[in-house]
Amino acid sequence: MDFQTFLDCIPKLEREILLGEAAHVLMTPPERADIMKTLDIEKANPRKAAVMMLFYPRNEKTNIILILRNSYKGVHSSQIAFPGGKVEESDDSLMHTALRETHEEIGIAPEQITVIRPFSEVYIPPSNFMVSPFLGYSNDTLIFKPDPSEVAGIIEFPIENFLDDTIVVNRMMETAYSKSIAVPSFKIYDHYVWGATAMMLSELKETLKNVL
Repeated sequence: MDFQTFLDCIPKLEREILLGEAAHVLMTPPERADIMKTLDIEKANPRKAAVMMLFYPRNEKTNIILILRNSYKGVHSSQIAFPGGKVEESDDSLMHTALRETHEEIGIAPEQITVIRPFSEVYIPPSNFMVSPFLGYSNDTLIFKPDPSEVAGIIEFPIENFLDDTIVVNRMMETAYSKSIAVPSFKIYDHYVWGATAMMLSELKETLKNVL
């Protein structure tokens, strides 16, 4: 999809009703679904985080970016995610968190990004985070400057690849829920995107399909 076509869709994206859980469940492991049935979110009192689903032009085509996180002692080590992170006391809003973290992690300044709207939040049981995704875009052909302390790699891909249903696969893997389960994933090049990021991508994909 050329970038101007994406820009023309923005008014529809702003108005489109989000599918929330109906889209998330398409990429939810069964074990996570079982946990959510009995979970008391208020009692869990999750920490808050925000991420940026960022679109931008590359060779006149519309692209989206994900990051490969560094290895560290934690449940999200070496996972693929949107740029973003936890809320800091200095943040004015969740949107501010997403913009600040995007700047810190991949070097894209807030003034380069126009935020279209928030998407449905996703709860992550293993780390007890409630993550709020924001959809944004930049008119610039972006030059990323990843923070080596947090980001091991950049993964960018065109919308056409993302909207192709053949990239949705089930993969046997070890997770925080089980040592061997079939996990719905997006296969993007040689990477498998699963968990909360896949759930956010699912809502994004279904929304885009409705407005294109």
